[in-house]
Amino acid sequence: MDVPVKPVLLVAACALVDVDGRVLLARRPEGKPMAGLWEFPGGKVEPGEAPEETLLRELDEELGIETKVTCLAPLTFASHAYEDFHLLMPLFVCRRFWGIPQPREGQTLKWVRPRQMRDYPMPPADAPLIPFLVDLL
Repeated sequence: MDVPVKPVLLVAACALVDVDGRVLLARRPEGKPMAGLWEFPGGKVEPGEAPEETLLRELDEELGIETKVTCLAPLTFASHAYEDFHLLMPLFVCRRFWGIPQPREGQTLKWVRPRQMRDYPMPPADAPLIPFLVDLL
């Protein structure tokens, strides 16, 4: 059986949780793949970078907030086959960060209760992560 080989893309994602137990979602801006869909902040893991380091960098670049590796707790992961690549995405939870998240890359931000996340259209890899956050929060 010949199975087409797809590159594996490692992306780290973060469920930022506020004091009210809401999670921050970011809506992908126009012009980006999957524009208009809501996702967890994060980004591609660069060569030689740990997923936690990726999140420290991406949270600063995308949202203007800071946190520490010790404030990131791994929760679960997504493994999803897209048409051109296979996505492997660890999801971390972060309850402690400094600063107020600001949309620095044209995205829209919204704090959402986990049980209401299904009301927000998400990429196929993100949606299966919702039940883990519902159970946690």
